[in-house]
Amino acid sequence: MIEVHQLTKDFDDFRAVDHIDLSVPAGSVLALLGPNGAGKTTSVRMMTSILAPTSGRATIAGFDVVRQPEQVRAHVGVLTEQHGLYERMKAIEYLDFFGQVYHLTKDQRRRRAYGLMERFGLTFALDKRLGEYSKGMKQKLALVRAMLHDPPVLLLDEPTSAMDPQSARQVREAIVELQRDERTFLITTHNLTEAQILADRIAIIRHGRIIANGTFEELARQFVGDPLMELRVNGHVNGLTADISDLVDVQDSGDDWLRYRVADPRATNPALLRRVAGLGIDVVTLAPVSQTLEDIYLQVVKEDEAQEAQQNGSHS
Repeated sequence: MIEVHQLTKDFDDFRAVDHIDLSVPAGSVLALLGPNGAGKTTSVRMMTSILAPTSGRATIAGFDVVRQPEQVRAHVGVLTEQHGLYERMKAIEYLDFFGQVYHLTKDQRRRRAYGLMERFGLTFALDKRLGEYSKGMKQKLALVRAMLHDPPVLLLDEPTSAMDPQSARQVREAIVELQRDERTFLITTHNLTEAQILADRIAIIRHGRIIANGTFEELARQFVGDPLMELRVNGHVNGLTADISDLVDVQDSGDDWLRYRVADPRATNPALLRRVAGLGIDVVTLAPVSQTLEDIYLQVVKEDEAQEAQQNGSHS
């Protein structure tokens, strides 16, 4: 549903987006992560036909963003960082206006506006002027506007920023629910926990380049290493590290626990448990140590910074 090939955007002599490739199948969520100024918003603007790319191409739902901008806009819902809400209008008037822009019938406009406002807990504010809305309410209304024409693709730039925890949860639940209807999402966010919960795939962008792209498991293995396991025993570890050194490479240990990385837990862990039991040691727990997206993200950026410094050193 989203295909991006070698997409590039230059502003005079500054390259904001540098030959990026992305592919997002129908019904999946891609989280695009990166620091401020990395090129996330510029990429989204090119994918929605707001900005023309300098080179490369992108298609949304099969429509080319340069040659078929009207079809692209009809098939995509966009939430940008700057909402551009008309603050003197009442919410119901505002949504009716945008429904007309999307060529919806009067019945469709009313049904979808009320349905979406109810989903996000905003029915109490239908007759309020948008200038009276809180930041979180404005964010939710902007999301309602993006979904009003029932688009198959949604590009959401920081969808839960400025929201309280309950509102952010409503939005996340809506994304999960919409995904079941084969909706496709590209989400930019600084909330790594949110990205880990929602995304099927994660792409990390820095200085306009995609420096990592894959599932959470793929990125964890590539940048953090094999899964980390923790074994806890009843009593003391003592010489256990030496007794299992032919099976696993112990990374760290304490009085009654040890940690090791393992390429194939299905094969190694049962053999390890048999060995430990044979030594007369009682196992309390054997479990993976949970990796976080933050661990992966920081490692990806660290490796890219090191590579960049090496290249700059060789050029000087």
